Amino acid sequence: MSPAARDSTAVLPGAAECPSRSLPGTGLRRLFSLVKYENLVAGLSGGVVSTLVLHPLDLVKIRFAVSDGLDLRPKYNGIFHCMRTVWRQEGLRGLYQGVTPNVWGAGASWGLYFFFYNAIKAYKQEGQQAELSAAQHLVSAAQAGALTLFLTNPIWVTKTRLVLQYDAGIDPSKRQYRGMLDALVKIYRHEGVPGLYRGFVPGLLGTSHGALQFMAYEELKREFNKYRSLPTETKLNPLEYITMAAVSKIFAASATYPYQVIRARLQDQHNKYSGVMDVMRRTWR
Repeated sequence: MSPAARDSTAVLPGAAECPSRSLPGTGLRRLFSLVKYENLVAGLSGGVVSTLVLHPLDLVKIRFAVSDGLDLRPKYNGIFHCMRTVWRQEGLRGLYQGVTPNVWGAGASWGLYFFFYNAIKAYKQEGQQAELSAAQHLVSAAQAGALTLFLTNPIWVTKTRLVLQYDAGIDPSKRQYRGMLDALVKIYRHEGVPGLYRGFVPGLLGTSHGALQFMAYEELKREFNKYRSLPTETKLNPLEYITMAAVSKIFAASATYPYQVIRARLQDQHNKYSGVMDVMRRTWR
């Protein structure tokens, strides 16, 4: 404790008897008192809608990410060939294999991410006149991403396992995993908690995706309003929001795509890797 802190404590009545009475949980309570719950709802609903629309492309991305020449995997020549092949062999069910955990995961992730991100920003901004710097936005986004990933990683493991079942067209009772809950139970039963947290380490590195996206978004918005000689917090119109969100997303995705390959391969039930370095070494070869 600094001298100033000791001096300020000394003048408070009762401080000698209970010097830390107001400390436990104070910061956490203040953090959550600054939460705007509409951010949670907006993030959750937006995540669900976008996931339902884009799930087939997500399926294609994961199948390409784990493509390693194994005979059990279908061979694809490109995005559209992959989608046509899945449609012919597995039908609509195949294109939406794993959509349930994807919807749950996306809704929970975006909702929690917005929730934590805005709460952390407000906590850091409290009592300060100066705007948060780009580095502070980056750190806030990374912290929010790490908290969110810890709560949602088991859902993402089940999504990857379901997406990588190449037999969606057969009798569901004959498949390894019959659905999200069945996958969660079987993974826990056969692999324990570590199985539910496969890919967690590269996932932590992947929180930089959201961190970079939100940092880029905040900086684009700030510079755009500065260019128009408007206050930083001036609201944008829908087209401007969409444009800045798209540009920041492209920037973040381009910078972090390799981690998604590593994470998907660690979560793949058809191949076993000893860790991140093993994935990188075997993928490079």
